[in-house]
Amino acid sequence: MVIEPRMRGFICLTAHPVGCEQNVKNQIAYVKSKGAIHGPKRVLVIGASTGFGLASRITSAFGSNASTIGVFFEKPPMEGKTASPGWYNSAAFEKEAHKAGLYAKSINGDAFSKEVKQQTIDMIKSDLGQVDLIIYSLASPVRLHPDTGVLHRSTLKPIGKTFTNKTVDFHTGKVSEVSIEPATEEDIANTVVVMGGEDWAMWIDALKEADVLADGITTIAYSYIGPEVTEAVYRKGTIGRAKDHLEATAFEITEKLKDYNGKGYVSVNKALVTQASSAIPVIPLYISLLYKIMKAEGIHEGCIEQIQRLYADRLYTGKPVPTDGEGRIRIDDWEMRSDVQDRIAKLWDESTTETLVELGDLSGYKQDFLNLFGFGFDGVDYLADVDEMVQVPSIK
Repeated sequence: MVIEPRMRGFICLTAHPVGCEQNVKNQIAYVKSKGAIHGPKRVLVIGASTGFGLASRITSAFGSNASTIGVFFEKPPMEGKTASPGWYNSAAFEKEAHKAGLYAKSINGDAFSKEVKQQTIDMIKSDLGQVDLIIYSLASPVRLHPDTGVLHRSTLKPIGKTFTNKTVDFHTGKVSEVSIEPATEEDIANTVVVMGGEDWAMWIDALKEADVLADGITTIAYSYIGPEVTEAVYRKGTIGRAKDHLEATAFEITEKLKDYNGKGYVSVNKALVTQASSAIPVIPLYISLLYKIMKAEGIHEGCIEQIQRLYADRLYTGKPVPTDGEGRIRIDDWEMRSDVQDRIAKLWDESTTETLVELGDLSGYKQDFLNLFGFGFDGVDYLADVDEMVQVPSIK
């Protein structure tokens, strides 16, 4: 079938298998171009199919020749209907990893469940024995709690008072004002259950009990802080409460891993175009201004550049891992440079539907959004008939 992007609001309903494969190949090529990293050898990536999780799997495999197990929850293809992009990404990753002689297997299912944790443990035991790096990169709006059976939904809301500020519809370029009502206590609690650190800790507990953690085990979860202009709706809102919980969990996990000389970290990463961030009011406008400035300064990074730098310059240097006063790894350092943020604050006030074309990088935003779904890549014939029924080799 010929596959075109079909949009519904902030979601693309289709994904292009060849484009997704090109995306993975491009990321692999980048990691290889930066040289070998003396990093992990047996890696579990929880949330491995898109964004920072996919970049972590690629960097582990093609930067450090690591064996990888990837856990994700993606929609497989059906006749006449495409899979989700993460499915095609994972199929392409496994194909390239196997071609390079690297072990790579995947599990498709609910990572919050006890069943998927057990399935993962069984695979580690039979194939790898132990793991020396665990990446926790889940991005789900809902969580079915494995102990209570309650379905929790996260919300993106400010706390205390209504939030009003500018936003942009990145499809049309229209800048408008948006207001978001404050969260209830229930909203806050649910968001922490879904996006906080409880499940990360459950994974570590299960893996520890199963005796599949190597000495010196490292585990990392990803977070975001961001600038003052977004903090009311992000870092000081419901998601911020969840991120606070996630960051506190890193210290609890480090305590649990003492017997293994292990460590739990949170890495604070840069703002990037993702399906989730595209749906957050204010963020698309912020990112379009940020991209313009960082590209002009030669310091712009996508997911793969961020994670390759995290591995090569922070985690695997042979020296202690540098952290901030809160114990977090800061790979958002270029985004949060004072000169960059000062310019964004100035441009924010000047941004209108008419001026944003010049002040921001909306075309770069749109390009990155399309890339998430396998569209807009050079070298891909989007008019060609392609087979949507691509399978992930290790998933039967």
